[in-house]
Amino acid sequence: MEGPTEDSLCGKWRNGCRLDRDRLKDIFSCRLLKTIAMGQVLSLLICGTAGSCQYLADAGVETPMLQSFLNYALLLLTYTPTLCIHRGDTNILKILRTKWWKYLVMGLADVEANYMVVKAYQFTTLTSIQLLDCFVIPVLMVLSWIFLKTRYRPLHFVAVMVCLLGVGAMVGADIVAGRDQGSTSDVVLGDGLVLLSSVLYAVSNLCQEHTVKNLSRVEFLGMMGLFGTLISGAQLAALEINAVKAIKWDLYIFMLFAVYALCMYALYSFMPVVVRLTSATAVNLSLLTADLFSLFCGLFLFSYKFSVLYIVSFIIITVGFIMFNAVPTLSAVPDGVDPQVADAVSDPAADRLLAAGGDTQRTGSVVMFTTL
Repeated sequence: MEGPTEDSLCGKWRNGCRLDRDRLKDIFSCRLLKTIAMGQVLSLLICGTAGSCQYLADAGVETPMLQSFLNYALLLLTYTPTLCIHRGDTNILKILRTKWWKYLVMGLADVEANYMVVKAYQFTTLTSIQLLDCFVIPVLMVLSWIFLKTRYRPLHFVAVMVCLLGVGAMVGADIVAGRDQGSTSDVVLGDGLVLLSSVLYAVSNLCQEHTVKNLSRVEFLGMMGLFGTLISGAQLAALEINAVKAIKWDLYIFMLFAVYALCMYALYSFMPVVVRLTSATAVNLSLLTADLFSLFCGLFLFSYKFSVLYIVSFIIITVGFIMFNAVPTLSAVPDGVDPQVADAVSDPAADRLLAAGGDTQRTGSVVMFTTL
């Protein structure tokens, strides 16, 4: 009697282990690993912009709008001409006639978000900026829920909390290491600028996700370059002409501007690829590690003090990011849209559902973002 029972128990144990292995294979798919790697590339690019900004500040150069203008100008020169030679609905004239105000809103939100978060360093501390800058994630989730009809599962909210816990560990490490830098001249104003910039970043990222998933990456970058250049150029002429004239140009300053502009250009060019693969919310979660890369660079460049909490925070944020991408988000299929067509560009994480069973339907969908 014991033999069959033992065989049955061993068989159940082996089947359970096989299911666990299959489940782990579904979670840690090549797509997820590629997403993690691409997200860290984005963080490294942000680290490059932060390092060049730090060196420019040390050299007495504070021209955030000029730096943004250079990035938008590069986008204008490389992506906007492509729209000029397109025909039909993707031609730049057709886009400007029908959707100019949508891209104006997107460009204005992006330009002002970049400007406000840099300006906040003059009034509040690095710790406050790191904490409050995370406000972009819940705002983006709410906007995605309303406009893109994205439906999150309980695990997604748990994953976001885990990532924010990692940010808390990182901020704690900054305090322990004595990196609570920045001004305290007007903390309320500085914190308000960070919160407002987070809201504007969320609007810009929401528009980006809709455009790259339902239209095209080139259209997004081309129109961002056009309107970003116009808006940042006007603001540059109004606010920073004297600051630009005061710059003592030499090869060192020129190279710092070049590094910043090229890192920002690469970030803007590459980020839509990652957003299309996942979502704007997932990308923002992966970008939480950018401060850690800046810290690791600062250990060698600016003699920052090291704390083991930095490693702990990196691991926590990475675990939260994996949890968020392990389960697909759900989206409501709008009226008049064929679910099979909607599936074609749905959340890539849902591909794992197909691997689990041939008759399982994916739940993501195309959502026509007609509200904007």
